Amino acid sequence: MTARLSDIAAQAGVSEATVSRVLNGKPGVATGTRESVMAALDVLGYERPPRLRTRSAGLVGLITPELDNPIFPALAQVIGQALTRQGYTPVLATQTPGGSTEDELTEMLVERSVSGIIYVSGLHADTTADTQRYDQLHGQGIPFVLVNGFSAHIEAPFVSTDDHAATRLAVQHLASLGHTRIGLAVGPRRFVPVQRKIAGFLAGMSGYLGLSEEQGEELVQHSLFTMEGGQAAGTALLAQGCTAIVCASDMMALGAIRAARQAGCRVPQDVSVVGFDDSPLIAFTDPPLTTIRQPVHAMGQAAVRAVLEEIGGTPAPHTEFMFMPELVVRGSTTAAPITRPR
Repeated sequence: MTARLSDIAAQAGVSEATVSRVLNGKPGVATGTRESVMAALDVLGYERPPRLRTRSAGLVGLITPELDNPIFPALAQVIGQALTRQGYTPVLATQTPGGSTEDELTEMLVERSVSGIIYVSGLHADTTADTQRYDQLHGQGIPFVLVNGFSAHIEAPFVSTDDHAATRLAVQHLASLGHTRIGLAVGPRRFVPVQRKIAGFLAGMSGYLGLSEEQGEELVQHSLFTMEGGQAAGTALLAQGCTAIVCASDMMALGAIRAARQAGCRVPQDVSVVGFDDSPLIAFTDPPLTTIRQPVHAMGQAAVRAVLEEIGGTPAPHTEFMFMPELVVRGSTTAAPITRPR
């Protein structure tokens, strides 16, 4: 217990004697100090004494699918900093392959008496997932906000990038460079952001190149949101004669570049590649990646404002706050080659 007291005291920024007074329910401790000790218990994974298990006013959960994709740590950092500035303690819960599921992480956070939860690219984005899990949260009185992936069946604030505009913007850029055979590498179709990216891609292919929806669909490859997934999709699209590839993530774009090089193609001289996210350090790849930038800072700030309004009893509109992406042109795109790569 001595070691635990020192850990809790260090986390809360108070003395061990103060921690002891709080845990034993002794008077003479300021409310703010008591809440800091309670938050420290939660963050360190210690059980609260039964008599002290009331809802923490300062703890907000953040659930992300994984941290391998740099966009998720970037969002987590923005959200965590915004919560901290408002006097709240962020608790990051991350899913891992074969590890805890979103439902298990939610249950853990609820047991820790969080004041609210922010979900990033969670099951709310999966059109095949049961949305009753979010109805249960409503029933427990726990405010939550959902990032990237809208569902009309869930009553909550949503914060999203305009995926339709993103891929249309990418197609417009590539078409202006003379590309007429443009492919799209995306994840599984069941996800809302994927469906919107496909719709934007098809609209761009129709509007800028005059292709029918059927012709555009032939140039869509579904894979995983990973470098390996991008490589597999890129290989298939190159085999279809594509001189440009739009990818649903920067990691997929790096995989598409690898596929191009393995096929003996140069990027961008033979094949242009566009990513999505503008992840940290992506400007320093070889070549620097042209990508669609998600407005991470604005989206993270909006998610925090929405969840704090919910916590404060003045709910944000249960609608979707849509943020416009931005095309960032770098070295991975250029004019279409005179002849298609073999």
